[in-house]
Amino acid sequence: MKNLILATITFLASTAAFAQCEITADVCQAHITDAYLSDGQHYRALLLSDQVAEFNATMYGGTTYRLAACSGTQDGNLRFRVFDKERHLIFKNDEFQNAPHWDFKVESTIDVIIEAELDPIAGASGCAVMLMGFRR
Repeated sequence: MKNLILATITFLASTAAFAQCEITADVCQAHITDAYLSDGQHYRALLLSDQVAEFNATMYGGTTYRLAACSGTQDGNLRFRVFDKERHLIFKNDEFQNAPHWDFKVESTIDVIIEAELDPIAGASGCAVMLMGFRR
């Protein structure tokens, strides 16, 4: 009986977290406008205030990308940083009031590491969603 209760609680918690991520993904999708074509990936992570999610992507030379980052139902709750593979900082949105999206023009193909974390003002936990699109 104890195992059934634990399994039920775990299932309900994961269902609620999935629903939260779906809502956040819908909010974030609004930043991938008609001028951009989604790469088809939804980068997601459930975070506590002291955690950092890490996503890897390849950006191809000669392409303009839009990176959208969201947590919760309003903009500005997620901080993100973009690094090259040697961990040289390329961009961080907290220098721009946690802008929910940013456009990158890539001259040559590069593998990037994207880190995301909750803004401490946003709350103690949440779902981080990153979307990437490229200019049509």
